Amino acid sequence: MKMKSKNKKGKGMFITFEGSDGCGKSTQAKLLENALKKRGFKVVRTREPGGSLFSEFLRKIILDPKQKVDPLAELLLYEASRASHTAEIILPALKKGFVVICERYSDASLAYQGYGRGIPIGKIKYIDRFATRGLKPDLTIFLKLPFGKSLDRIKRKKDRLELEKQSFHRRVASGYARICRENRGRVCVVKADSSPSKMHKKILRIVEKCLKKTNCR
Repeated sequence: MKMKSKNKKGKGMFITFEGSDGCGKSTQAKLLENALKKRGFKVVRTREPGGSLFSEFLRKIILDPKQKVDPLAELLLYEASRASHTAEIILPALKKGFVVICERYSDASLAYQGYGRGIPIGKIKYIDRFATRGLKPDLTIFLKLPFGKSLDRIKRKKDRLELEKQSFHRRVASGYARICRENRGRVCVVKADSSPSKMHKKILRIVEKCLKKTNCR
């Protein structure tokens, strides 16, 4: 596999990983980061909610299982976190020519707060445009697992959203399916029920094609 390396200033690429909780986003994001760095790319790996110092502070509040949060307040907390994260971490890295790999971004708000919580999709998109400064991923990798398998994989203590009822997670899964259908030019679906190494090889092939198109080097 040949990929041009050393992405120059102003030629960054924004890659996001999406999927249900426990589908392997962190593992695949780390494997991709290592693979790209070995090929000479400058890489920033980050996550949502979180990434910046302020956003990590909000993450503790948003995911705390002891907290009861109104759906609209939940959305606004996520978007406040995203605004800080985008301005302080993602945009500066892209301007310097880095490949930015992020676990979750705007699609997660549509899936969880939109389809999951029932907040109108149009309103979420409107608020999100302010938070992101209009930034959209160049490529989104959606890790697909059969419904119900993802949460079974989580061995650590579950956070507030992971503890939601199955009906909520079913709505989220349906929302993600619709997002994938409506954004086929950006979203690539990868089955997450194979080994991490097989998934990584497939993801790397997808990323290679996208890097060539965006001339990120």
